[in-house]
Amino acid sequence: QVQLVESGGGLVQPGGSLRLSCAASESIFSFGDMGWYRQAPRKERELVASITSGGSSEYSESVKGRFTISRDNAKSTVFLQMNNLKPEDTAVYYCKATHPYYRDLVFWGQGTQVTVSS
Repeated sequence: QVQLVESGGGLVQPGGSLRLSCAASESIFSFGDMGWYRQAPRKERELVASITSGGSSEYSESVKGRFTISRDNAKSTVFLQMNNLKPEDTAVYYCKATHPYYRDLVFWGQGTQVTVSS
């Protein structure tokens, strides 16, 4: 019923850029925290970046200075601009939306593959 639709993944060479988008089907998530996670083969899913409804953001140390998270609350959409991509960024990227009133209630996107390779 609640859907997070991701787009923007693909194959890119090292040093290239991609922009991921994640749109929530329910506008109420405009008022909750959102974020991006990634999971590489045989690795745990890890937080990449998060952003509050007010626009405050945090990043993992491995992507700081290269990735930028942003959101368009009018469209219930969160973005991840990824610059200077490295092979170690290769993973399936998932967006996450948190219900603004019940913060244990979370929803995940379907995942989009990002592959960084020459």
